[in-house]
Amino acid sequence: MVHLQELYIGYNDLQGPLPPCLANLTSLKQLDISSNQITGNISSFPLKDLPSLKVLDISNNHFQGQIPMEIGTKLPKLISLNISRNFFNGSIPSSFGNMTSLQSLDLSNNNLFGGIPKHLAMGCFSLELLDLSNNNLKGKIPRWFGSLSHLEVIVMANNKLEGPLPKELCQLNSLMILDLSMNDISGSSPSCFGDLNIIQLHLSRNRLQGRLEDASYINISSLVLLDLSFNHLEGNIPSWIGELSSLGYLILGNNSLEGKLPTQLCNLRELRMIDLSQNNLYGKIPSCLDFTGLHEENGNDTNEYIISYLYNIPFRSEESLQFTTKSISYSYKGRILKFMSGIDLSCNKLSGEIPHTIGNLTRILTLNLSHNNLAGSIPTTFSNLKQIESLDLSYNNLNGKIPSELVEIYTLSVFSVAYNNLSGKTPERIKQFATFEESSYEGNPFLCGQPLNKSCNPVEPPLLTPGDSTDNKEDDGDFVYMDIFYITFVVTYIVVLLVNPYWRRAWFYLVEKLMVSCYYFVIDHLP
Repeated sequence: MVHLQELYIGYNDLQGPLPPCLANLTSLKQLDISSNQITGNISSFPLKDLPSLKVLDISNNHFQGQIPMEIGTKLPKLISLNISRNFFNGSIPSSFGNMTSLQSLDLSNNNLFGGIPKHLAMGCFSLELLDLSNNNLKGKIPRWFGSLSHLEVIVMANNKLEGPLPKELCQLNSLMILDLSMNDISGSSPSCFGDLNIIQLHLSRNRLQGRLEDASYINISSLVLLDLSFNHLEGNIPSWIGELSSLGYLILGNNSLEGKLPTQLCNLRELRMIDLSQNNLYGKIPSCLDFTGLHEENGNDTNEYIISYLYNIPFRSEESLQFTTKSISYSYKGRILKFMSGIDLSCNKLSGEIPHTIGNLTRILTLNLSHNNLAGSIPTTFSNLKQIESLDLSYNNLNGKIPSELVEIYTLSVFSVAYNNLSGKTPERIKQFATFEESSYEGNPFLCGQPLNKSCNPVEPPLLTPGDSTDNKEDDGDFVYMDIFYITFVVTYIVVLLVNPYWRRAWFYLVEKLMVSCYYFVIDHLP
């Protein structure tokens, strides 16, 4: 088929090396053999015989060895190159700088090491997507990234990159996704990010420092996802957070943030997921937390439109987001983000009552308020959370009864109110609540009922049958009890005298005095 221009054989079960006869397809423009079990070394494949190739996708196979230099020199018309999810090692070839038409480069999920070659900036002027994630790349983030003005997606997560974020990143006016999570990046995030149109910003699991107030994202009205978790950020949650009108996912957990929850959080009407856990936040939970994005019917499709637009760009990149639900940290990726929702305020110092308005967030899937100082009762409005799967209110100071209406929630798989001051009877063991064990309720001394080993009915003394024998037994029992009393009294008396030497001497002195008095009394009164 010498005139064949497009060949798609991906997502099959093809095995073995690439056949040399593919080199006969000199008219081939697009070749997709992704998601198979093809092995071997791609350097043995005659790439020089495919000069018209524009799209090459060999991802998710079992290729190994180094990336051949010929890719950059023999494929001058290449627009998209995807060799991710293989076993390539070595460094990124400097010849990639010769691909002046290249728009998408995905080298993720391999064993590449070394630095990011400067040659990319010398020739890849059309580059729109660069994915180098899940490798062993080292060094600083190059400042020359600022010269790649067409970049829309930069993903370099889970490497060993270090140093501060270069301010030259702020020159990328087309940037929509920036993912540098799980590296060793230090310093603070540039305040100039507020001048960009970023939709997703992933900087979690680094060593970022400074006060969050100093990093200004106030002008990023397009920002849908902000993940700064697992860093060393300090200070209060800034008031400008309320200006991020499109924000749907706010992940700031595992930092050193302090202060009260700002009421500006209530302006985030599109919010679907918020994680502020493992910080030093205190004060009350604002009662105005009534996000439209977590309403079953009232929410609009702003976030869905933005995410849909984002993932329909010519070169798709599905970024993951870590969120803890059901006591396990899960990774949510790509379009699935719009189906995930939750609130995690655990492990802080929050106090006051739980706002009953949280019960209006009917689309919520997980709610974690554990390990705080919350008081008051559990709102009965929680029975409106018909889609919730995980509800954790443990380790607080909640009191009162557990609302019986909670048994109407059929989706609940994790439930815990352990270690509070709750009282009364546990919810009826029906439907989902029949699956919750003692660990869901332990640590509440005034709580009773199954599955706790504490009955809610007081134990009554056994009734005695009337009769003469009963009276005799009671009399015999009284006699036995009196004998026991006398014996116990005498033994205790003797023990006290033997143990305490002062009382022993006093007792002997008294006995001696009584004996002398008795002797003289007898002598004086005998005739």
